[in-house]
Amino acid sequence: MTAPPQLPRCGTGAGLAAAALGLGLAFGLMPTTLRAQAPWWEQYEQKERYLCPGRGVLQLERNADQAALISGRHRSTLFREAYEGPDVRYRDGRLLLILRGDELTLEDLPQRFTCLRTEQV
Repeated sequence: MTAPPQLPRCGTGAGLAAAALGLGLAFGLMPTTLRAQAPWWEQYEQKERYLCPGRGVLQLERNADQAALISGRHRSTLFREAYEGPDVRYRDGRLLLILRGDELTLEDLPQRFTCLRTEQV
């Protein structure tokens, strides 16, 4: 009998890929899809990068109806939530993505962290 594979730890030589895997597992993002690019029908108009302290860089591609959260080779698709407040919100099951100005907040209660936009791609 073989031992189960060991997942890389964030901050080790595996770098961003490990951070992506850790983020995906922590927020239930895996295994939605593992594609490198969005399918042609998604046609995301906005592409932004966010720095998440202690977790690495995330890329967010979005349009008025849905968003793709990308970390390394891992991708999760979220759908726009009807919300009347100042935030833009996307949700995929338990994961809630909140956009307010230059901040992106990921929430899978009780876990929550905030990232800052570094650039628009």
